Amino acid sequence: MTVVAYVGLGSNLANPAAQLARAVAELASLPDTTLQAQSPFYASRPVGPQDQPDFVNGAVELTTGLTAHQLLDHLQSIEQAHGRERHQHWGPRTLDLDLLMYGKDRICDERLTVPHAELPNRDFVLQPLIDLNPALMLPDGRRLLSLRAECPDNQLRLLPARASSH
Repeated sequence: MTVVAYVGLGSNLANPAAQLARAVAELASLPDTTLQAQSPFYASRPVGPQDQPDFVNGAVELTTGLTAHQLLDHLQSIEQAHGRERHQHWGPRTLDLDLLMYGKDRICDERLTVPHAELPNRDFVLQPLIDLNPALMLPDGRRLLSLRAECPDNQLRLLPARASSH
């Protein structure tokens, strides 16, 4: 059985757009997983400490036979391969991969919360997801388009296509 999963990508260190492009290729090569679509990339102000570079963000839609926790393990492995270090909450990073949605599942345990808890508050997450699927809804029935209309402005800027496709 396969599930549609959405993964958010973010980076603000070491050529962020290139980090995301590499990560998309790595996600496309995961076992029992197919990359269905990739959003454009966006730049935005950092959440949390402001003394860091702007972020580049995007999202992908995958179909996968992996469980949510298996997918999370792969995401964390890709982050580590990109030199991800966790020194500061909401601090700068080479790569951040978040499992945003996993089918219609709601998961809340010590390792994983799906849908991602901050999804409704992040324009840099909502907009790429809407680009992938404008009709997308959370498991509780809230439409992402409605959440986006109410979301705080994080100075989201669409990047040129060459920055998001390699």
